[in-house]
Amino acid sequence: MDNYYEKKIPIIKIGPYLIVSIQVDMHDKLALQLQTQILEEIERTGARGVLIDISVLEMVDSFIGRMLSGMASMASIMDAAVVIVGMQPAVAITLVELGLEMPGVDTALNMERGMQLLEKRIASIND
Repeated sequence: MDNYYEKKIPIIKIGPYLIVSIQVDMHDKLALQLQTQILEEIERTGARGVLIDISVLEMVDSFIGRMLSGMASMASIMDAAVVIVGMQPAVAITLVELGLEMPGVDTALNMERGMQLLEKRIASIND
């Protein structure tokens, strides 16, 4: 039987992008594991962008918010842009109330708009 804490969130590579769709409730250990997993995939694949779908997350705490922000900073150092899509209103409100800023992280309502943002960001880097 799978241990809840040993689950991995799948990361799919499409072209120069990594697609991460979080379909489970996040807890601290899983968030740290995901951060490491994404950074290792950026290194292994040379991905230029990461699209993270958080549409299933109904709540975030300060740790998860800081983890998302930190991951974007780390990915940027590794030459990859990060776009977070599907943020629910309650999550956005919580992040603002906690005073968490996410510099370097673009957000979009859905995956289609997120992919457009990644393409624009990478095109501007290549110019």
